[in-house]
Amino acid sequence: MDSAISQAKVAAGDKDVNVIGATSTAKQCLEARLADELHVDIMPVFLGGGLRAFEEIDSGQIHLERIKVMEFSRGRTHLRFRIIKR
Repeated sequence: MDSAISQAKVAAGDKDVNVIGATSTAKQCLEARLADELHVDIMPVFLGGGLRAFEEIDSGQIHLERIKVMEFSRGRTHLRFRIIKR
């Protein structure tokens, strides 16, 4: 992940780099302290069970500051957080 993001930053120059992926990709970026923001989309779907997407991450090392909440049609909610590294 370090190498991929380093290469993306070089290619992007002074533009932002966005990493799009599932939970495992987000976990890798968070654990490696490579992310400045976290964007999460929530869709209300009842499956009879749930997923604790970030359960294994040490919450003592990563703190989130909510910077934006957007609600869309069909129940979709977009959450945006700034990652405060300690």
